[in-house]
Amino acid sequence: MSRPAAVITPGAQRRAAGVRKALRRGRQRGVTLIEVMVAVLVFSFGMLGLVGLQARATQYSLSAEDANRAALLANEIVTTMWTSGSVTLASEALDAWSARVEDAANGGLPNGTGEVVVSGGVATVTITWRPPGATDTVNHRYRTQVVLP
Repeated sequence: MSRPAAVITPGAQRRAAGVRKALRRGRQRGVTLIEVMVAVLVFSFGMLGLVGLQARATQYSLSAEDANRAALLANEIVTTMWTSGSVTLASEALDAWSARVEDAANGGLPNGTGEVVVSGGVATVTITWRPPGATDTVNHRYRTQVVLP
């Protein structure tokens, strides 16, 4: 005995379509939340990168400032030599200049030392400093030589 073919009414077709839509929506539930979480994660990595970039830029800026200050301090002692007309200076002038190099609070350099060596009419001015927080092996150096006519 054969079964009669089932007749599907238009109302039943609409209900079946609604059930299919509900099933699709159920499978998609939570996808938006995952998309938002991934976007927040990507944004967070970007912000961490920017913070690291800013820290590195600040470090380079301070290093450039210290190098500029070393050049100015060397120029100061060379100007003293120029005005005295000789590369050989009195020990009081050298001691005062060296103390100024060492005084980071008043225009000197952090952990700074200044040295002037005169040999054969040529003065070599060497300024060495170490940035705060750097290891003992990290020293920056500025060196210039002066010959007066």
